[in-house]
Amino acid sequence: MTSPIPPLNPLRTFEVAARLCSLTLAAEELNVSQVAVSRQVKTLEDYLGVALFRRLHRGVELTDEGRQLHEGITHAFQDIATASRRVSRRGRRDILAIQSYTTFSQRWLIPRLTNFHDKHPRIEVRLSSSIAPVDFESQNLDAAIRAGKGDWPALHSEKLVEVELIPICTPEYQKQHDISEPDDLSRVRLLHSMARPTDWAAWIKRVGADVDPEPGIRFESSALAYEAASMDSGVALAVKIFVQRQLQNGNLVAPFGDLACYSGEGYFLTWPKNSAPSRTLIKFLDWMRGRIQEENPEREADQIP
Repeated sequence: MTSPIPPLNPLRTFEVAARLCSLTLAAEELNVSQVAVSRQVKTLEDYLGVALFRRLHRGVELTDEGRQLHEGITHAFQDIATASRRVSRRGRRDILAIQSYTTFSQRWLIPRLTNFHDKHPRIEVRLSSSIAPVDFESQNLDAAIRAGKGDWPALHSEKLVEVELIPICTPEYQKQHDISEPDDLSRVRLLHSMARPTDWAAWIKRVGADVDPEPGIRFESSALAYEAASMDSGVALAVKIFVQRQLQNGNLVAPFGDLACYSGEGYFLTWPKNSAPSRTLIKFLDWMRGRIQEENPEREADQIP
């Protein structure tokens, strides 16, 4: 069980008085009377059961106990001030706090985030990644990127892209294992994402392949499965938008061309229904829509909200 913390107002008053070695100067800094400062110091002394100051004819000086306490709380108040500055939004309207799934952050958002900053240099994006559910009431977030069908009753959701699943591997792995038809997957190692455990079964069923979807290696996240595929470990099933760059530059290939499976899910930018989106959030949403449309010119415009 942790020890109780002394009352904070007397602690703060003591810190100022000890730093200035004067109750009078402490009263001036705190904009209170000297009597109020003396009362707060006495409250702390009574709480701790020790004298913190020696009252002298022309001022005060710290006792040994007061000196030890002052050394400890000085660092504590400095840590509090530093932590407060780190999270504070006071006077800074151009901060945008976004939470996203790890794979979305690593594979799509982070490689493009400098482009957003170039266009909006005054907006500071604070990006966190987690697979845990978002709690807008307790977290200082403007929005969160989530995967699903967009049916979250308490959230406003703007669809960014459909989840389009496509097998991927390296050109070398495809050539080495002579992969050209979906049935060929029965002869190779499947790479699974534990974050999307039903994807392989859904894709195999969709294309009618004679392949057992269960064997293979399982990774905590899709990003790890994609990384394993890029190292010739097997064939991963990727959300197409996350591997477009690697497909375009030839580091990865889709061995069955455009044979894809739509999961019925999408990625959404979400925020509470009871909160109007901020000006910075609207700019971020418009930027994401523009990048997705620019990189997917073959998609119909009405597929992107």
